[in-house]
Amino acid sequence: MSTTVSGKSGTWRNWAGNVTARPVREVTPASVDELSAAVRKAAEDGLTVKAVGTGHSFTAAAATDGVLIRPQLLTGIRKIDRAAMTVTVEAGTPLKRLNMALAREGLSLTNMGDIMEQTVSGATSTGTHGTGRDSASIAAQITGLELVTADGSVLSCSENENPEIFAAARIGIGALGIVTAITFSVEPVFLLTAREEPMTFDKVTADFEELFTENEHFEFYWFPHTGNCNTKRNNRSAGPENPVGPIRGWIEDEFLSNGAFQVANLLGRAVPAAIPSIAGLSSRALSARTYTDIPYKVFTSPRRVRFVEMEYAVPREALVETLRELKSMVDSSTLRVSFPVEVRTAPADDITLSTASGRESAYIAVHMFRGTPYQAYFTAAERIFTAHEGRPHWGKVHTRDAEYFSKVYPRFGEFTELRDRLDPDRRFANDYLRRVLGS
Repeated sequence: MSTTVSGKSGTWRNWAGNVTARPVREVTPASVDELSAAVRKAAEDGLTVKAVGTGHSFTAAAATDGVLIRPQLLTGIRKIDRAAMTVTVEAGTPLKRLNMALAREGLSLTNMGDIMEQTVSGATSTGTHGTGRDSASIAAQITGLELVTADGSVLSCSENENPEIFAAARIGIGALGIVTAITFSVEPVFLLTAREEPMTFDKVTADFEELFTENEHFEFYWFPHTGNCNTKRNNRSAGPENPVGPIRGWIEDEFLSNGAFQVANLLGRAVPAAIPSIAGLSSRALSARTYTDIPYKVFTSPRRVRFVEMEYAVPREALVETLRELKSMVDSSTLRVSFPVEVRTAPADDITLSTASGRESAYIAVHMFRGTPYQAYFTAAERIFTAHEGRPHWGKVHTRDAEYFSKVYPRFGEFTELRDRLDPDRRFANDYLRRVLGS
């Protein structure tokens, strides 16, 4: 029998190192029953409870001074239902392990983000997404979930069972309870052909609607202080497989995108005046390439260079104007930005607090190398994003509060009313949730 309750306390830090917390104790439950018991015990002790995955959020969504739940023993696939084409997975399972396990079964998620290390519950609860013309975020592929609520009860939620909770808890920011299992819709594994190539900022923005319409998955990166972008078009393919060779893959994905990029950012942090020149070199470092592989090997990529990130979803029709305003702001400022700006899209969905809830969306993500002052850049960028009724990613840096969200989310009141019902004593509250949802 596993020992699951730890009395230790210490400092918890997120992946980027910009958020810290000191919980009273940590609990690593080996079953849903043990997790429920931990929630009830926290209530008896008058403590709040938060679950934390791999810490890839840049906000304090998972921070607590109460009980910290670590889900690393709640991992693995519970069930594959080939008739319904669904897979039920424990909440602490890393996306990388899920993708690999599905591939061995000849199955795949339809769409995914580019980071593999997140847990399935952490990724979905904060609204992690990839890019897609027709296919939406990871949370939009959820058909059911299991939730431990504030009194330790275990609820099953789907369109047919507790549907009002299901509508909200797919992206619940940890405010409604602790997700213990998720059922995803899956499909037979398929092939994607990825076409990556440089393109100028002016051409990408002028042709954006055409590039978006003609490709199932389109994204691009703009390198600040330059007029250069790297673009990526992913489309389904009949094959044959033609993966990136191991030598070229190592050179481009490890040496250039991680090793050399890390060195470039370290140099830029030490000598900010050199950043525009470094950006010019970085934007030309990767050459065009085309390859065909299974989805997770195309969608995901290693991210070893640590950074801090802000990302906003704006209405898709406002993307080009917003991006041009961002570029103009950077060009006319004294800012020195060594990380590219990432641009992706998503169709509208029906999840209460999804950044794409009820509207087609485009995502603009700004980054700064860890240890580099980011406040001035992010403040200026956020001013532009909010002018276009942008919705910030729940797991990435922003300064918005409940008053703002009540204006940009038509169903915001539905979520807060549900929170009042499920967690009236705010067992799952923390400072971040008090800011973004209200007290």
